[in-house]
Amino acid sequence: MRPDETNEPAPRSPWAGRPWLIDVVLVVLVAVPALAPVPFAEMRPSHPFVLVLVLLPALALPFRRRAPRVVLAVSVAVWIAALALGTLSPGGAIAMVVATYGIAHRAQRRTSVPATLAAVGAVVSAGVIVALVTGMDTRVLQVALSLALAGAVGDAARSRRAYLEAVVERARRAEQTREAEASRRVTEERLRIARDLHDAVAHRISVISLNAGVASSTLENRPDRAREALATIRTASRDVLGEIGTMMSLLRAPDDAAVRVQPGLARVPEVVESVRVAGWDVVVRDEIGTDAEAAGIPWGIDIVAYRVVQEGLTNALKHGTTRRAHVLLRRDGDDLEVVVTNPIERVPEAAESALPSSGFGLVGLRERVDAVRGDLAAGLAPGGYRLAARLPLPARAGESGS
Repeated sequence: MRPDETNEPAPRSPWAGRPWLIDVVLVVLVAVPALAPVPFAEMRPSHPFVLVLVLLPALALPFRRRAPRVVLAVSVAVWIAALALGTLSPGGAIAMVVATYGIAHRAQRRTSVPATLAAVGAVVSAGVIVALVTGMDTRVLQVALSLALAGAVGDAARSRRAYLEAVVERARRAEQTREAEASRRVTEERLRIARDLHDAVAHRISVISLNAGVASSTLENRPDRAREALATIRTASRDVLGEIGTMMSLLRAPDDAAVRVQPGLARVPEVVESVRVAGWDVVVRDEIGTDAEAAGIPWGIDIVAYRVVQEGLTNALKHGTTRRAHVLLRRDGDDLEVVVTNPIERVPEAAESALPSSGFGLVGLRERVDAVRGDLAAGLAPGGYRLAARLPLPARAGESGS
């Protein structure tokens, strides 16, 4: 196992979570040069007042997180004052470097850069003036370069921190986006399962229910008719079990494979025949034919068109009163028109609410039609109930060049 594959947490820095420890170290670094017997006379405080001045930054540094600009100004002012009194304070220089790094690390660049430049300019100006007046070696170049370097390092640290925060924020948003996408796909899959379940079961159950009523009413007077109805029920029951089994196998298959093997216009005669067996007169006007590919109908439109016919005939079985239905399949310009109508002798006001208007079947059918950018209309029309869909088709090869 490689070292980066271990589950042990990365070692933490001894400074992490202990800002007071850093403050103690800085106070010691600033105070020790002022109190220790250094060999250079210009670095030793020449007066008790100067000693107070060089120790003052040690008291100000712990407040650099709250007021970085104030601490930098105090450190620079104290160092210049001590220099003017003849003391080149190394502790004061350390305090200026720390304060410059702090303001560059915590403040925005529009604040830190002017503050750093002002500190460098003040130090250079004061050092040059003191050197010209007293001839003292102020070592102004080293101090100015140290301040500039501290500002650059602090700005780099701030930029790295901002970059890491941006990376973490992007990762958090990406995780939220993945969760939202997963939730959306789960919802779409639930809707697809609901549509497939309705399409597979509703039509056959309607045939079973209708023939059960026929068998019940003709069992004594017309036993032969009752036997036909029971045979139809048995066939429809077997078919619906097969449909459910097929649907379950499709749900376990990849999406593309599941969609491509779903029924299309080639199976319209089957669903029409199942309604005719129930005693209905179904007239089909098919100007397309059963070969959708030869007619230039994409497989997605082919599936939706079949579902429109299936839903229309299912609604006719449920709500029709004349045992008659009409199916129209034709190409109207660039659209495939699918219309299913069934005459209704009369519609009492109390029964109008029973007509299909917003059931789960129509809801799922509207979703299918919307998915292919088609239009669906359902409702009462002159002569009965009408379910009509217009599905856009690609232009034929011969027509595209005209």
